[in-house]
Amino acid sequence: MESLEQKIARVVKEDVAIAPYDPVWPELFQQEKANLLACLPQGLIKRIEHFGSTAVPGLAAKPIVDMLVEVTSLDETREIVPPILEPRGYDYFWRPTMGDDTPPFYAWFIKRDAAGNRTHHIHMIEAHFEHWDRLLFRDYLIAHPRVAQEYAELKQRLSTAHAHDRIAYTQAKTEFIVRIT
Repeated sequence: MESLEQKIARVVKEDVAIAPYDPVWPELFQQEKANLLACLPQGLIKRIEHFGSTAVPGLAAKPIVDMLVEVTSLDETREIVPPILEPRGYDYFWRPTMGDDTPPFYAWFIKRDAAGNRTHHIHMIEAHFEHWDRLLFRDYLIAHPRVAQEYAELKQRLSTAHAHDRIAYTQAKTEFIVRIT
């Protein structure tokens, strides 16, 4: 059985590849939203949002649909959701919001296709988490196509420079995101 450390080491080394915008991404979001609402207990989920680059029409992105899922309780989520989603093939992580092993923590799932490629990142958080600010960045890029193009060019450069290091890729984007937000 794979330890948590081995699982983390494996997933952070997976390829970082940027793809041209695919109009199917919003459909994939809607399908997964319906799936989560159908298989998870009623009352646990309050809202589900599509965020990240796949939520911005025309923006090149890693072909992975990012989803923010507001839950009423992370304690209940941690207890109830992994036993439902892991048997369906989702990777589960109880991860810190920033840094290494520093609270607050949240539930994060990776959904994959039959070939093992990531298709969705599902971030389950409570209403007060700073993650909701990421919707502001999404909305700004939608409203400002030139800035979105600048971001796409940056991501392409970074994906080449950090093709096998997801952590470095994400950290390298942070300055741009913070400046725009």
